Amino acid sequence: MAELLAETMAGMALTQLVRPGAPVIMGSFVGAISMRTGAPTFGTAEATQMIFATAQLARRLGVPCRSGGSLCSSKTADAQAAYESAHTLLPTLLAGVNLVTHAAGWLEGGLVAGYEKFVMDVDQLAMMQALASGMDMSPRGQALDAIREVGPGGHFLGCAHTQENFEAAFHQSTIADYSSYEQWSSEGSLNAEQRANVVWKRMLADYEDPGLDPVIDEALQQFMRERRAVLPDSLDEE
Repeated sequence: MAELLAETMAGMALTQLVRPGAPVIMGSFVGAISMRTGAPTFGTAEATQMIFATAQLARRLGVPCRSGGSLCSSKTADAQAAYESAHTLLPTLLAGVNLVTHAAGWLEGGLVAGYEKFVMDVDQLAMMQALASGMDMSPRGQALDAIREVGPGGHFLGCAHTQENFEAAFHQSTIADYSSYEQWSSEGSLNAEQRANVVWKRMLADYEDPGLDPVIDEALQQFMRERRAVLPDSLDEE
């Protein structure tokens, strides 16, 4: 962390020398390594500590912070990918990180991305958003009218407040299965990765091209033509 602080402060100082007043963000991509293989590891206790420390240092300097995401070392969207990503994403939220550039799809230490992992990560991002929104302390959230309506010995499932609010009362996962074992078995016994596979394939099948304004399209094409004209020949050959 001392090395990170020294490097980022040097970078920010250089930025101000080149362009005084330019906005800067303190970025970190730090973690531990496997002492058996030398490969980088993600979602570990040490990596979590570094996310918190980076955010605290950024606040001390008075600059925004970039860190974290849904990082993992797993090669597939399995349990390892889930818990490593969770141990990276939740600290990212709790630390108050301002910019996250690896929020969904990350596999194998960032060497590849996966559709199933992307869908699973997006589901967790929605959960993080619900968590960050805090508790609803409004009259609707406290539901005192429901408590008065039901009274002692009753249940809330059929009361008016529940009927009015059940659809949006709690975060609803697009991946998790909350049914009984019997229902889950009758529906194919799909695990989380298999359910995510169904989701992304349905999303692609249902996708409709929103179209692009011809003027914007031509401007983009012109920009690319101009950039190609000034690029070295070696890049064109590649």
